[in-house]
Amino acid sequence: MKIIRLVLLVCCFLLTTTVSPTNARLMTDQTGERIDLPDAPQRVISLAPGLTEMIYALQAEDKLVGATHYSNYPEAAKKIPRIGSYVQLDLERIVARKPDLCIAIKDGNPRRTADAIKDLGIPVFALDPKNIDQIMDAFLLLGDILGVSKRAEELVADLEHRISLVKKKVSSSKNTPRVFFQIADIPIVSSGKDSYIDSLITMAGGSNIAGNSTGYPHYSWENIMLLQPEVVIISSMTGGKSPEVLTAAWQRWPEIPAVRNSRIYVVDADLFNRPTARLITGLEILAQLLHPDASGKKGGQ
Repeated sequence: MKIIRLVLLVCCFLLTTTVSPTNARLMTDQTGERIDLPDAPQRVISLAPGLTEMIYALQAEDKLVGATHYSNYPEAAKKIPRIGSYVQLDLERIVARKPDLCIAIKDGNPRRTADAIKDLGIPVFALDPKNIDQIMDAFLLLGDILGVSKRAEELVADLEHRISLVKKKVSSSKNTPRVFFQIADIPIVSSGKDSYIDSLITMAGGSNIAGNSTGYPHYSWENIMLLQPEVVIISSMTGGKSPEVLTAAWQRWPEIPAVRNSRIYVVDADLFNRPTARLITGLEILAQLLHPDASGKKGGQ
């Protein structure tokens, strides 16, 4: 029965929302794919929480007609109709929203599902930001697509100014602390090079212990003891556990400099794991924790 409903919805969608060559333009997404897009999309679906947040930051939320679960920022985003999770998208719900464009994230949305959406005649424009510079490029691309280029340029200029202020503050510091950023605890997982977190640690004046690895490397306590991190940052999403439980796991190892010197901090995962403007807030917090004297504030556990 669900398949029949989906077929009927697709038929209705194709009859009412076909994009003609006269109102379309060809653009290249961040994966290098050329996509025919509507010139002025009015019904947009975001296929990941971070993308929803980016669209709100660009003040183009009036175009949003669908979003995934966990699209929780800003508060108003919680009211957008849901079309599944970013890893398990519901094609029937997507078609029912009659979108003229879907915005996807390469590192998250299954390729087969994105292809299925395209097969239904719905354009899918994919973003694939791996570092801060590419996130800025993603904002400019989205601004162009959604007709808010001026807002995108202003936003990027403001974010780049904030980044420059952080770099200026930490440049006066004489040390570069060795940082272990924990994003999962069983097993212990960190974030390697070519990631948002690696970029943030470097710009905040730290050295990412996992920076010589790719992807999301796993560590044992023995590995960490050998690496001797001076600062430990723990993502709040780590197993859904309380900050007290997360930090207690480290207190068993006083041989680690970060433990011995009480430099273990739990941070809001959403400020570090989403390709959004709030990453720069994460950068400012990280700089305070790594260089409290340079930032003029003291970090706290």
